[in-house]
Amino acid sequence: MIRSAHRTRRILQVAGASAAALLTLSACSSATGSDKGSSPGKPSGTVTVFAAASLEESFKTLGRTFEKEHPGTKVTFNFGGSDTLAASITSGAPADVFAAASTKTMATVTDRHDAAGTPVTFVRNRLEIATPPGNPDRISSLKDLTEPGLKVVLCDKTVPCGAAARKALDAAGLKLTPVSYEQDVKSALTKVELKEADAAVVYQTDVRAAGDKVAGVNFPESAQAVNDYPIALLKNAPNPETAKAFIALVRSAEGQKVLSRAGFLKP
Repeated sequence: MIRSAHRTRRILQVAGASAAALLTLSACSSATGSDKGSSPGKPSGTVTVFAAASLEESFKTLGRTFEKEHPGTKVTFNFGGSDTLAASITSGAPADVFAAASTKTMATVTDRHDAAGTPVTFVRNRLEIATPPGNPDRISSLKDLTEPGLKVVLCDKTVPCGAAARKALDAAGLKLTPVSYEQDVKSALTKVELKEADAAVVYQTDVRAAGDKVAGVNFPESAQAVNDYPIALLKNAPNPETAKAFIALVRSAEGQKVLSRAGFLKP
């Protein structure tokens, strides 16, 4: 009888263990099925993009396109001088994507290991002289900007558009002392729009975006100072999946079409 009772308890223990194992397996299968039904890579929520001031019009257009293609998402932008944006990122400012106006500025972020992966050049840009409508001072070359009495504005040399302007002036063997150095290209352009300056060296994309508020003058030395624009996912991105999707849009044929219309050059 004792042996029979022991055998019965043993059978019940094995049966209980088997039942527990089946319940655990069932729960795992259920969870796996649920995971398959979800879309962890689907863009959602807010993505924050830090971008060079010269990208403002194009990126706002792409932001609206992105939100339309992915209902429930929101793209917020912080536009400014690339060097200022890079400094904010390395200081811990929360952002998902950084699009800079030069590889040198992007290096500020990558050197601090604040980018996830390798930045990719998505467009290029070249300089142009902006003057008030009608070009009243009849400016036709970079050399004309050195004429006495002419009020010329440049971007600060720490900003990509300023570094490019300095490179173009060096290529032409010219020295120029501007009436002011501006912290981003939009500020330089605004000085001309408000007729506070007779000319500014900015990007051709900014001249195009300003429409009839300014006139543009091309100059051959700009070919010596073409800027590459890199874009990168940031290492501490709060919303990396949505950030990746926005970068994909920027680099897509659709995104490149928007950027090309704005005057940007292909990478």
